[in-house]
Amino acid sequence: MTSCGKPNQDTTDYTKTFPVESGGMLIDATIGEPSGLIYMVAGESAAAAISGNIFNKLLKYDKNLDIEGELAESWLISSDQKTITFKLKPNLKWADGKPLTSEDVLFTWKLVTDENTRSPYASDYQLVKKAEAPDPNTFSVTYDKAYAPALDSWSGLQVLPKHLLEKQDIHTTAFARNPVGSHYYKLDSWTHGENLKLSRNPNSVLGPANIDKLVTRIIPDNSAQFLELMADNIDSMGLDPIKYSRIVPARPELQKKLALYKELGNSYTYLGFNLKHKPFDDIRVRKAINYAIDKQEIIDGVYLGLGINIASPYKPGTRWSNPELKPYPYDVEKAKALLKEAGFADSDGDGIVERDGKPFAFEIITNQNKEREKSAVLIQRRLKDVGIDVQIRAIEWASFISRFIKTGDFDVVVLGWGLGLDPDQFSIWHSSQNQPGQFNFINYNNPQIDTLLEQGRLELNPDKRMKIYHEFAKVLLEDSPIVYLSAGYGLTAIHKRVKGIVSPAPPAGIGYNSHEWYIPEQLRRAETGRNEIAEK
Repeated sequence: MTSCGKPNQDTTDYTKTFPVESGGMLIDATIGEPSGLIYMVAGESAAAAISGNIFNKLLKYDKNLDIEGELAESWLISSDQKTITFKLKPNLKWADGKPLTSEDVLFTWKLVTDENTRSPYASDYQLVKKAEAPDPNTFSVTYDKAYAPALDSWSGLQVLPKHLLEKQDIHTTAFARNPVGSHYYKLDSWTHGENLKLSRNPNSVLGPANIDKLVTRIIPDNSAQFLELMADNIDSMGLDPIKYSRIVPARPELQKKLALYKELGNSYTYLGFNLKHKPFDDIRVRKAINYAIDKQEIIDGVYLGLGINIASPYKPGTRWSNPELKPYPYDVEKAKALLKEAGFADSDGDGIVERDGKPFAFEIITNQNKEREKSAVLIQRRLKDVGIDVQIRAIEWASFISRFIKTGDFDVVVLGWGLGLDPDQFSIWHSSQNQPGQFNFINYNNPQIDTLLEQGRLELNPDKRMKIYHEFAKVLLEDSPIVYLSAGYGLTAIHKRVKGIVSPAPPAGIGYNSHEWYIPEQLRRAETGRNEIAEK
């Protein structure tokens, strides 16, 4: 808490060299409150950000994006590439002191692949025909066919405790709000609508983190977060382009205490159609909308140029991104011609096209994200130019996911995909992945895409695999089930009291070594007896 009087001028020299010390509290903020902390069920970024500090996986990526062990000490792949045998590190424990063994890994695999769990990640693990835990430190999986993303998949499965979840309903269990994990931190409290507080887990399987406490405050509005950042009430947040490019650089007092980081992430923003709703089942309509939207206008106007116009669902510049593909250009006349071809015409002269006497009108829904809301407004204006009437609704994250995305009750969404490092996108695009809670919520169904996705995950030759995914991206672009709006940059501000951040960022990003970050004692906040926060 800060006093109501005039704040003292900050005379701290944050550029000094400080020794590494353990302790302190780091406070960040999230726009969306998690629906639960069992990530393999929740399947959302808000859950991943918290649960990633609580649960471990068998494998992980190092700073150079090479696979290394996390729970696994070693692993052996059979000569036919079908069986992987993992050896767990010795003496692993859960935060409650119970042993963590291969039985927990086996239990988690069974849980994720159970059809009643309805995990959006199940398809990655359903290809395992046999999983075994022959002894407490050994876990093995065997596939029918060699599976190219196999190791990558085991770097994504957060292992859950069998002794606490066995015979529980994974969708109603209290564990989702009060989890017990094995990672650097454990959950102390979750105050709905306010914050989640984590503290160091003394039984962490990877040893202690430097920072004692992590607090994530739930602040749905980005501008409100920024006010808290300026007031030193939070240490870290994702910035929008205006704050990153204009506001912080223009204010010396903010430059003095805030470090800015820019990374081209493995993600993109898109407009997605519900393909079960007419007229979005008509490819001519989808293409017309794609031509009618000026993507560069969105990149320049909303993201201040901090974005890239893309034509495939892969990070630009990687081998998986097909360099021959070009984004749909902004072409109003082409859009109008396609709508006319699809049977739409403005018969009554009101500026809105109709088909079968019904005006072309729909609602775009998105979550309360200012960039997505602004993008929707520009889309609304451009679609009006071709005779389409669009309304916009921005919804709080938890309601957005539960009421609309998981139920499929929407016409069009503006959303983003954060992707893994492996190019397999089976869980997003394959026609089998469109059940409630799964990721193909736009109900895309294309047999050619299905075949390419099935081939891609079984092809071990990286060059042949690349060609498969280049063709996949080509067919997807032509079919236009979504409109790519931009691949954006991750823009982060972190208070300079937080030390140990590697800069420039390695391939894995600035957060890869967050357990090594530290806050020197003289730069820390003080805590009051009521666990409120005061400036020291």
